[in-house]
Amino acid sequence: MSKVLCFGELLLRLSPRLNKEWIQQASMPVYVGGAELNVATALARWNVPVTYVTALPNHYLSKEVIESLQEKNMDTSNIFISQNSGGRIGTYYLPQGADLKNAGVIYDRYHSVFSQLQPGQLDWEKILGDVSWFHFSAINPAINENIAAVCKEALHVASSNNITISVDLNYRAKLWQWGKQPVKVMPELVSYCDIIMGNIWAAETMLGIKINPAMKRAKKELLEQSQNTSEAIKEQYTNCRQVANTFRIDESEGLQYYATLFDGKQMWVSEEHQTSFTVDKVGSGDTFMAGLIYGNYNNLPAQETINFAAAAAFNKLFIKGDATTSTVEDIRRGVKQYG
Repeated sequence: MSKVLCFGELLLRLSPRLNKEWIQQASMPVYVGGAELNVATALARWNVPVTYVTALPNHYLSKEVIESLQEKNMDTSNIFISQNSGGRIGTYYLPQGADLKNAGVIYDRYHSVFSQLQPGQLDWEKILGDVSWFHFSAINPAINENIAAVCKEALHVASSNNITISVDLNYRAKLWQWGKQPVKVMPELVSYCDIIMGNIWAAETMLGIKINPAMKRAKKELLEQSQNTSEAIKEQYTNCRQVANTFRIDESEGLQYYATLFDGKQMWVSEEHQTSFTVDKVGSGDTFMAGLIYGNYNNLPAQETINFAAAAAFNKLFIKGDATTSTVEDIRRGVKQYG
């Protein structure tokens, strides 16, 4: 079977307990993740052939990380290994229980080996030789201009070889610091894409797709905006076949989660999930993206695809770590209504 390729920076998440507990305990959990790796991990867990491409330094930490990915049934043969044994693996700090959109996130990824990749270093014709699907996220071009150029290089080759391309429009304001706003970078990259996933707010920030300023956060109005945003994306990006939008609504009384999938003719709405508590919000959107790829890869009907993707994302909220550990069967058995 042909493979899904996920391309992005592998990151180490250091997750301290605050109020000085991490100092008193001399301990801080470390999770291996990164948006595209989280997608790849889920797909491998769900028996989709997957290859992961990143760049790592040449030392024992990288070796152990790569071995752990191989143990998860992931192809790591195209990972770029720098000859610099003093190179860095990107890291970030996020307090336990917090969210990547939370002000508490601290990035420590400048001068990582991945961030120093240059166009021409990766042989995309070779790497994409047995691939039918290429996935990346908007976190890549947020790192710097060179990585944006590497993404464009990969997208050009993938498109030329009729490979399905998907993008997650995940917006990280703290990363877009290299001189260009995402709306000046992302439209060109998104023009290559068949599947565009994100939310209505990211589409406005990254693609300039306006939101009704009078819109309220009521579900009916959010779904109407999702329809309008999806239609605008589909009209503007002629390669696009599907647009997916997620809605994770955090209120004082609890969290609501649902999603939409627009195929150019109809907008499909997932089942809604609710909870009054979560364990770890990191990687929920990545798990949704994996579910979207899984449904398309297996030619599932649109309604089944969006239901599965939303259920998988919701399920991840109760799993500690960056990536899901649930099987397809776990998710299909139905997500409990946590209360």
